[in-house]
Order: sequence, then C-alpha cells, then structure tokens
Amino acid sequence: MRARLRDRIAASDPGLLRLTAGLRTVGAIALTLLVLSLLRADVHILVAGAMAAMVATFAIREKQPAAQAVTLALGLPVALASVSLGAVLNTRLFVGDVFFVVLIFCAVYGRRFGDRGTALGLIGFQVYFLSLFVGATASTLPALCGALAVAFCSSALMRFAVVPATPTGVLLRLRLAFRARLAQLVAAQVELLDAPADEMDKALEAVREGTARLHETAMMIQGRLEEGTPDESAARLVQRRIADAEIAAERLGLLLLTARTAERADTLTLHLPGAPAPSLAGPELPDEAGATLRRDLQALHALVLRAGSGDTGTGLAHVRNRLLGYRDEENLPPASAAVQDVFRGIGESARAVLGLRIALDGPQDESDDSPATARSREELDAEDAAIDGGEGAEQEEQTGLRRPTTRAAVQVAVGSSLAIVGGELLSTQRWYWAVLTCWIVFLNTASTGEILVKGYRRLLGTVFGVVAGIVLAGLVGGHTWTAFALVLVLIFAMFYTAPLSYTLMSFFVTAMLGLLYTLLHTYSLDVLVLRIQETALGAVCGVVAAALVLPVQTDRRTNELLGTVLERLAEVTEAAVGQLSGGPADELLDKARDLDQALADLRAATQPLIHPVTPLRTRRHTARYVVALLETCAYHARTLAATAELLPTHPSIAADPRLRGAAGRTVRNIGVIAARVADEHAGAQVETGPSIASLLGSDAGTPRYGRITDRVLRHLERLDEAVVGLARPLGVPVAAPKG
Repeated sequence: MRARLRDRIAASDPGLLRLTAGLRTVGAIALTLLVLSLLRADVHILVAGAMAAMVATFAIREKQPAAQAVTLALGLPVALASVSLGAVLNTRLFVGDVFFVVLIFCAVYGRRFGDRGTALGLIGFQVYFLSLFVGATASTLPALCGALAVAFCSSALMRFAVVPATPTGVLLRLRLAFRARLAQLVAAQVELLDAPADEMDKALEAVREGTARLHETAMMIQGRLEEGTPDESAARLVQRRIADAEIAAERLGLLLLTARTAERADTLTLHLPGAPAPSLAGPELPDEAGATLRRDLQALHALVLRAGSGDTGTGLAHVRNRLLGYRDEENLPPASAAVQDVFRGIGESARAVLGLRIALDGPQDESDDSPATARSREELDAEDAAIDGGEGAEQEEQTGLRRPTTRAAVQVAVGSSLAIVGGELLSTQRWYWAVLTCWIVFLNTASTGEILVKGYRRLLGTVFGVVAGIVLAGLVGGHTWTAFALVLVLIFAMFYTAPLSYTLMSFFVTAMLGLLYTLLHTYSLDVLVLRIQETALGAVCGVVAAALVLPVQTDRRTNELLGTVLERLAEVTEAAVGQLSGGPADELLDKARDLDQALADLRAATQPLIHPVTPLRTRRHTARYVVALLETCAYHARTLAATAELLPTHPSIAADPRLRGAAGRTVRNIGVIAARVADEHAGAQVETGPSIASLLGSDAGTPRYGRITDRVLRHLERLDEAVVGLARPLGVPVAAPKG
C-alpha cells in the first residue's frame, strides 16, 4: 500500500517539484512570521516579511545549490536597495513613477543574463511593489530592512537545510516518476484492450493522456541530466534508456490500437479535425489471443512496478523471460499479423524496462536468465559500452531590439507607463495593481496572442478570487493568526497549482490578497472591486503595448517555431537515415530531444489559436491539425533515431545503403514545406510517387521483422505520408505523381 501511494504521488507530481516548492515557500513564510512575532513586529512588518520570504524563495531558479546560494546572497542587497528607494520615492509621484518604469525595464532586460539575472530582476521589482503595498516610509524603513533580512535568512534555511533539493535527488525522484507513469500507461493500455466498443473513446483518451504524461516526464529528466549525473557518459546512458522506454511504450499503444481498430493507426492522437478518424469498432480479438495479451500486458505492468522495488525473485525472472521471448519469431503465439505485432511490442517494451532497470539500479542477478533474456542483456551491454559524449550545436543569438529580452523590456516599460497613468485615474493609492498585472502577463510569453490569453486567464482567476476573498475575510474577521494560517494554505495551493493552471493560481493569489487586506485593516468590497478593475486595466495595457510596440504577431511567432520544428525534423530524419544507410554515427538522441523541445514550444505558442474563446474556428482546426500531424512525424522520427542508435551494437541489425535514396524525397518535402512557411511566395511543390518500399527494389517487399530494412520502412512510409499530409493545411502545392 505504501509503495502504491508513493508511486501515485510520484506520478502526479514528477520529481515532487511542486510539493517541494510549496513546502519551501510556506516554511520560509512561517519561519519569518515566527521570528518577527517574537520581535513584536506590527502587522505591517509581518505582512512585508511574509511577502519578502515568498519572493526570496520562488525567485531562485538555478539547479545547483552553490549557484542558488550566490543568487540569494546577491538578492538581499538588491531587495534592501529596492525597498529603500520605494520608501523614499513613495510620496514623490512623478519621480517615483519614472523610477518604477526604469526598474521594470531593467528587471525584464536582466533575463538575458540567465537565471540569476531573472531572479535579481524579479526580486527588485517585487520588493519595490511590496514597499508600495505596505506603504513604506522613511520612518518604517529600518524595521522593513530587518524584516527583509529575516525573510532571506529564513528562505536560505528552508532551502538548504529543511527542504533541500539537490540535482541528484531531484533526478532520482523524476526517475521514480517516470517508472510510475510508465506503469500507469501500461495499465491504460490494458483498459484499451478490454474496453467495449462504446467505451473505446474513453479508453483511448486515457492512453493518449498517459503517453503525453510519460513524454513530459522524459523531457523533465532530459533537463536535469547534466546537473544530476556524475559524468556525461552516465547522463547519456540514462537518456538512451529513458528514450527507449518511452518509444517502446508509445509504439505498444499504437500496435494495440491497430489490433483493436478496423484501420491502421499511425498516431495515438486520432487528430485531424474535419477528416475521417479510424473506426473504433474494429474486429473483436479471439478469446484465446485476447486472454494471452491481457495476461502479458498485466505481466508487463507488474514488471514495470517491481523494477524499482529491488525484487529479484524467480517470479519476476520468469515473467521477464517470457515477455523477452516474444522478440523471437518462434515464440510468438498463433494469431493475426496485427495481434502478433502487439506481442512483439510487448517484447520490445520488456527489453526497454530491463535496460532502464540496469541503467538506473546497476547490474542484476542473471542466474535465472533464459537465452532470450541473456541475448537482450548482451545487446544492452554492447550499447552501453558504445556510448560517447558530444557537443550540441550553438544557436545564433539575436542582437539589438530583435533580442527577445530587449523587445520585452521595451514593451513592458511602455505597458507599465500606460498602466500607471490609467491606474492612478482609478485610484491614487492602489494604481500599482495595474502595473503588477501588466508585468505578469509578459512573463514567459512571446507573442501578442499569448499575452492576450494570459491576461484573460488572470482576470478570470481574479474575479473568482475576489468572491473567495470576500467569504474568507468575513469568516476570519479580526483574528490575525487565523488569517495568516489561511494565507499559508493559499500560498501552498498557489505554488502547487501554478504549473497546472494559471487561472487557478490567480484565484489563490487574489483570495490571499483579500486576507492580507484584512490584516492591514484596509479590506472593503470597494477595494476588491478595484482589484478587478486594476487587473483588467493592466491586462489591456499589456496587450496594447504588445500589439503596438515591436509587436510579435501570433502567426509570425508560430511560423517561426513551425520552421524550427521542420528544420529539426529534417535533421533527425536525415541523420538517422544516414546512419542506417552506413554513414558515420551522429548525436541522434540529442537531435531527437531538440525536435521534441521545438514541438513543445510550438504547441505552447499555438494556445491562443486553439483557445475556446478564439472566434476563428477554421484557424483553430488548422492549428490542431498541423500540430497533431507534427506529433505523428516526431514519433516516427524518434523511432528512426532510436533504431539507428542500435546499429553499431545490435547483432540483428545491419545498414542498408538503399535507405538514403529512398528517404531523400521525404527530406526534400520537409524542406519544401519549411521554405513555404518562411516565404509564402516560394514556388516549390511537395512530391508524391511510389511507396518508399518500392524505391528500394523488388526484394524489399518480403517482410522480415527484426531486420533493418523492414523495421525502418514502416516508419519511413508513415513519416512520408504525414509530411505530404502537412502540405494541404499549410497551403503547399502537391505535384501530381509522375507516370
């Protein structure tokens, strides 16, 4: 029961990053309040200390503890300078406003200097805002500086002693989360196998969600490998095994879907708005084959769960040996070709789980190995020995106003100026709420559409948060410590939900502010209504600045990212096919992860286009269609890369020089589409013609599972079809087949 609960928690919060952030922040605030209360500080100083502790904790983003310590140490003098200037300039309207705008510009511009520059800019801005919120004056400045010092010390104590998070520890928890999510995905695949026809949609949605969650965790691990592993060789070993397990699990889901449907399934997304989707009312599996599949999928699920438990008994060995045996043709049960493919997929998934266990837990007991298991171990050992490090390509850095940080700094400065003017017209005392909203909507956004959606979500969360604040303020009344206790609960909820829902986070922030107003004895319904008005004004000012000052239109942003995805797709495909054709080894897994990251960036940038409030339905469907097709392309490209990685060490795989020529059309078509995205007047056409298999010659038609030609051909053909499918929604002309 305890292990099951641990796995469930690990899967819901990979690496426990949200839990750690929430506990660390709440702990720092509670400790600050405790110390300040012992010093008999008044409520204004308590509120200032609590807010400073929150800022000092969440602003630090570096992964290495030493770097975090340096940034935190530098943050304290920045905070002291900021609160001092706030206290001095608080009553000088024009000078104070001008300084606030300059501070905002510098804070955003500081992002170009990495995590430390971002953190120091955030601390400077938030502490200046804090001084306005509590009404700092020269007479209260010494007490405020003392509260800031206590807050930063409390934050340091919680970060480095009470709730530490080392890169190695975070990576370990992420690996546990990957195993837990892999087990959840296999469980969802079992449900897909058993689902009746009228519940297939629901079961397929669970498999899709499980696959996406597994991929999310794999990307999180990728971002932590460099800091969390002792050397580059160990990092690449974990990277390869995580990629193997992810691809094997995704492929197993596709094979299972194909076996259960009436048509071939090339992607789990079943995307294509406006296009016919594969029928989910496929033929029922024979009872015997279905029972065997169910047994083996459940065995795979148990294998994944027990892989991290240290269980090395004969029962586990027997299950592993049986599943790995499906990698040999003679061990496949009699069934249709589609069902036999599922058994093969189970065998490959079991191999991936074995490789994952060896990479993460070290050598295992081999006394009960069958010949198939021993052969799989030999293959894994040979692959591990062949791992070598490599350097990634550097990206060209933009300069001047083209640099994103410079452009954003100018936009925020203009938007904040508008927010100051408009905010003071609404309220001469609380105008800074409009500035705060304008600042926040620019964080982690890159286009006008993204800013519009973020502003809408913040306003929505604020409206509901005001209602909650009214209720909580009425319940709390004048009970100071009850209010602070609820503030801590709301702050924890804010940090725990921040990565999941920006609207929900805004709700908790606004509810918390209602309690803070109560503590400061400035609470009233008018104040909370003003909060909504200032929030709306700040969001509008942000959108106006983004639209009029150095604008980055959503279409332009998505086209740039689409071009990057197509470029990465071409690189992965060409490099993988080159290696499969006998060319030199390349950093294929790195290229595949670059493709995944580019696709994730594109998916995020298209959110304004596919948001439910978007009035342009046609464009929304097109964006979904294109992203889904690109997900299909990325899956097949990842699989080609993973197969090519096996080439130097896998005894059953040999290079085939004919593949380079057969895949040339696909790579050219990707380039044609990329050129059309970059320049709508480009005149090249996408080529179609004979199947990829026919381009290799007449002897390529005989299926030989396990040989390089047959395995790669499947993915090349699906990739070629998906690339041609991209032409229509992107307006790229398709040439008529020759002959």
